[in-house]
Amino acid sequence: MVTGALALCFASALAGSGLYLNFVEQPARLALDDAALLAEWAPSDRRGLALMAALALLAMIAGLLAFKESGDLRHLGGALLALSTWPYSLFALAPLNNQILSLAPRDIGAARALVRQWGMLEYAQTALAVVSTALFLGAI
Repeated sequence: MVTGALALCFASALAGSGLYLNFVEQPARLALDDAALLAEWAPSDRRGLALMAALALLAMIAGLLAFKESGDLRHLGGALLALSTWPYSLFALAPLNNQILSLAPRDIGAARALVRQWGMLEYAQTALAVVSTALFLGAI
C-alpha cells in the first residue's frame, strides 16, 4: 500500500502549496506596490505552476496505481481530483495569467484587480487538492 501513502504525500504537498499561496504569498503580493507586484508575478507564477502541475501529476499517478492495487474508489476519486487541477489551471487560471502578463508594460494598475481575481480562482484549485488529500487519507 506504498502507492496509497505516496498519493497522500503528493496530494498533501499540492494542497499545502495551494494553502501557502492563498494565505501567505497572495496577501504579501497584494501588499506590494503595483510595479513590485508585477515584478514578483511572472517568476512566481511560472515556478508555482511547474511545482503544482508536477505534484498533481504525481498524486494522480500514485492514486491510480493505488486504485489498481486496492480497488478502493477513494483512490480513484483522489487521483481524478488531483488531475482536475490541470484543466482548471488551463481554462480558468491561464487566461487570467496571460492577461496579467500582457498588461504589465502598459497598464500596471489594471493588473492589480486581475491578480486579486486570480487569487479568488486559486481558492477553488486549492479546494480540489484538499478534497483529493482527504480522499487519499480516508482510503488509508
